Order: sequence, then C-alpha cells, then structure tokens
Amino acid sequence: MCGILALLMSNEAAMTRKRVKELSGRLRHRGPDWSGMYQHKGNYLAHERLAIMDPASGDQPLFNEDGTIAVAANGEIYNFKDLFAKLKRKRKPKTQSDCEVISYLYEDYGPSFVNMLDGMFSFVLYDSKKDFWLVARDPIGITPLFVGFGTDGAVWIASELKAIKDECERVAPFPPGHVLTGGNSVAGKLENIPKGTVVLPGGTAPVDLGSAAVDKEASAPFVRWYQPKWLKDHFATPEVFPKEALDLTRLRESFERAVVKRLMTDVPFGVLLSGGLDSSLVASVACRHMDSVFGSGSEIGGFRTDRLHSFCIGLEGSPDLLAARDVAKFLNTQHHELHFTVQEGIDAISDVIYHIETYDVTSIRASTPMFLMSRKIKALGIKMVLSGEGSDEVFGGYLYFHKAPNAEEFHRECCRKIRALHMYDCARANKSTSAWGVEARVPFLDREFLDVAMNLDADEKMCKAERKEGHIEKWCLRKAFDTPEKPYLPDNVLWRQKEQFSDGVGYSWIDGLRDYCEREVSDAELAAAAHRFTHNPPSTKEGYLYRKIFEEHFGTCPGAAHCIPGGPSVACSTPTAALWDAAWLAKGGGGDPSGRAVLDVHVGPGLEKEDGGGGKRAKK
Repeated sequence: MCGILALLMSNEAAMTRKRVKELSGRLRHRGPDWSGMYQHKGNYLAHERLAIMDPASGDQPLFNEDGTIAVAANGEIYNFKDLFAKLKRKRKPKTQSDCEVISYLYEDYGPSFVNMLDGMFSFVLYDSKKDFWLVARDPIGITPLFVGFGTDGAVWIASELKAIKDECERVAPFPPGHVLTGGNSVAGKLENIPKGTVVLPGGTAPVDLGSAAVDKEASAPFVRWYQPKWLKDHFATPEVFPKEALDLTRLRESFERAVVKRLMTDVPFGVLLSGGLDSSLVASVACRHMDSVFGSGSEIGGFRTDRLHSFCIGLEGSPDLLAARDVAKFLNTQHHELHFTVQEGIDAISDVIYHIETYDVTSIRASTPMFLMSRKIKALGIKMVLSGEGSDEVFGGYLYFHKAPNAEEFHRECCRKIRALHMYDCARANKSTSAWGVEARVPFLDREFLDVAMNLDADEKMCKAERKEGHIEKWCLRKAFDTPEKPYLPDNVLWRQKEQFSDGVGYSWIDGLRDYCEREVSDAELAAAAHRFTHNPPSTKEGYLYRKIFEEHFGTCPGAAHCIPGGPSVACSTPTAALWDAAWLAKGGGGDPSGRAVLDVHVGPGLEKEDGGGGKRAKK
C-alpha cells in the first residue's frame, strides 16, 4: 500500500512545496520505498511508495507520454494488462507498474474509464492541459481515502486523515465507488460518465454512504461510478431482492479466480491465517495455484514460491493459534506463529488509534493484534499478504445473523454491512498492515465475486437448523468448498463456527482490555461523557478511553470525530440489526461488539455443539 496526498486549486503563495512534502511525510509508513511529487501551479500530487509491482522503475507520480497528465495512485489494478490491450491508441509501457495505464485510459475514454478498473485503488489524476483533476476510490473502499476543504477553497485528498488534519476546516471520508472532479469547466468534463449515473450538485452526499460522508458545500460534484445490479436493486423503490439460484461450482470458481488474480506481485508475500473459515479458504486456494501462477521452484525476492508463508497471532493457547496450526499442517504452509501478551497489546493502543484513526471499540480490539503481527511480518521480509476480510459481510457470517427474521432483512443487513466496510474491517486491515509497510489484499471483495455472491437468493445464506450440517452461518460458502474427493480444508475447520478476530486471538484479550479501562476511567468521567464528547458519546469505560486517546491525536481536526460511525451494536451488527432481539440491548450501554454477546449462538470454552454447526450448546 502506498500513501497519496494531493492539494488541488490552492493559492500558490499560501502553500509551499516544502509544506506539502512535510505533510506527505506523515504517510511514509505506508510507502517507505520512495517519495515523489508533482506540481503545476497550485496543484500538488505527492506519493509515498510501497513497491509491490516493478520495484525498480514504477516510482510515482506516473505520467502519460508527453508528461501533461500526472497520476498518484494507491493500490493495485489487477487487470492492467487487459486494459493496455483495450487502449484505442497503443502505447509502449515505460514501466511494469499496474497503475501506468490509468493516464492512458483517461486520454482514450475520458472519466468513464474508472468503471473499467478491476482492483483496489484510490488515485488522483491531474490534466495540466485542461486544468482538470479527477479523484477516484475503489468500489468498497478497500484503500482508505479522505477529502478535506481548506479555508482558501483548496481541496485536499489524502490516504489517511493525519496528513491533512491540520490544514482543513472540514474533513470527511471519500465515498467508496465515487469520483470527484474539479478544475476548469468541470461540468463539461462529465459527458462521458455512463448514463444512469447520479451527478450530485454541490457535492451533496447520497444517503447510502453510511457515514457523515462528504461536505455538502464542496464545489465539485461527486459521482457514483460503481453501480452493480445488487446495489441498484437495494436502493430501488420498491426494493428488489436477489433471487438467483445457488450454483456451488460457480461460487467456488469465482472465488478461486479472485484469489489467483491477487497473486500478482514482484515481492515476497504470504497469507494471514487465523484458522477460521475465511482466511483458511484464502490460504487453501492460494496453495493450489502457486505453481500455475509462478512456476515450479520459482523465487521472488529470495523467497521460494513452492510453499506459502502463513501468519497467525494470539495469546498463548488461543483458539486461533490452535486452529491455524491444523490448517497450516493440512496445507503444508511455512507457518509463523506469533504471540503477544495482554500488556503488550495495551501498550500499543495509542499507536493503534493513531494509525487506524478510529475510536470504534471493536475495530481497536481487532486492530491491535493485527498491528503487532504486521510488524513481525515486515521484519521477516514479507511485503504483501492475502487476508479474509469481507466474507462475513457478504454471507452474513457474524453470529447475530442467526437472528435475522427473514431473507429480506438478512440481505438488507448484508448490504448495510458492505456499504460500511470502508469504516470498519477495510480500514482495520489496510491501516494495521500499512503502518509497517505491508499490503493486505482481500479476495472476498473482488468485483466479480461480489456480483455472484450478492445476487444469490439470501435464503441460501440464512442459518437454518434443518440442514444436515446444522444451524451454521455461511452455509453456502462452506458447502461450495465441501469437496471430499479433493478437500480444500479439514472438516473441523470448514465447519468451524465463526470467531471474531478480537475473540479468536484469546478471550482474555478483551477481558484484559475491559479491566484496564475500568481502572483508567472513573465513574465520574463516564457519567460526564456526553458533555465532553457531544458527538457520538461513549457509553462504556472502554469506549471512553479510546475516544480520549483519539481526541489527543485528532482533536484539533474539525470533523474528525464525525468520520467514525456510532450507534448500538451487538457482535458487530449495525444499529438496525441490533433491534432483531430485544434481549441484546436489555442491559443498556448499546450492546457489546464481541461475538460472545450472542449468548445463545456462540460456542465458547467448555462448550460443545450437539450438531455440525453451532445452533445448540451443551456443557462438556
């Protein structure tokens, strides 16, 4: 992952190149390999590079043939070779960077080219001939991006909030799946946007962003370029629910393609393996295709590609460590088991909040072990990892989905969760790893795979006791990879109940955090929380401490607190789904984001399942 910073339409006298360089330096953890900058009048594009593709010659910003179009990009364009073949006028690539094609696509297709990209990305493009700029973010928001507005009317764009927090009077998350344009005669530059796209006058944010979203007074329009059928149906009036029949082979093969395309790399890589279903499937599919992608006996950066490196972290004896060992042995990965203590996690909390840029309780709980693990991964020489984020949102894998009242509400909640991913698991996975110069790739959020999975009849995803495998979440995904003739995973892993990452690393991790926060925050402080934090006030001592630390890092930035969502949550539910069972919120305090909060579903230590899934519990 790289770091990008752009200052657009600024007063040249008020902002020097030196200051932009200083601010870009706040993102250097994301891109420690090289720094670059482009300036034309009052427009600046700065880039901090993590070299994954073409480490030798892919430095940014990248340019078109005559140097009049500059691009600063973060992410990966997996179909870049196919896109070079689709150019109306052939170009000879100057680098092997996957992002070089962006400027050429813009020349040939105009702003509509964004919909041709398959990958995770955020970028800023500046056309000096037309004095026109375009900013885009990937469909789900896998790569982080923020937009800010200066007092002089300038627009700031940054991969992370910390780079612009001292320069803007208003900031907000850049909406996933959107483009923002500006410069000279903006309206005339949008004629190539596909028909049916909603142009939002004055930058007004659509209601479906799931956040405080974009400043309503922005001078340039935001345009949603990502409009898949499942999302348009979700917002249709009346709402249209998916009815496609389950095709296990199609589901399995589309996911395999998603994993294989993410093996595109010129540097050593591995997989984050918690031992849960999602990360284990990613690891299994990657292992199956290593030879076909890289060739038998190949090396990348001195690392052999015949055995996949896998990584797991947890407290001694944690559920994830034990499960990951079984999976690693089954897949024959080069496994690295990393340990941390509760105190080591507590000591890292302030750094985690600074890097993840959140005060959300469950994000911080889960980010801390991932943050610690990423540091070890980088020390071992790995620069890219595959990870399993997104599956629980797509398939309703969180334990509270057991309580979904019907297929329609199940699907609505999946849509709500996917739309909010950029503020939760995508932010956690990206920023926890990028803090140490490691890139995380997430196959479950592949565009093609989402089209397959999100157009399935939601009834196939629901947790049903009558199935022979039992009352288990993500049944259809498990069934797609249940191939006894050539198994992808051992049965005890393929049908293992969901453990949230913050639980799976060791139950005493969350308990230790709560105990620590109980000592650090007084009853009087918590009672006055709504007076100190007028927006989204915390309801627990743990939430209070995280909010206090967040304010220490970002309190001077107008709107920073509004970038973080709020509301009651049970086992990572949205506020809407938290109402599915009145007992969840009966104790007050807005529920608990731990998976253990779903007491009649979760199977914890000392419990066993009577069936194959987890709908019933019994003491051993």
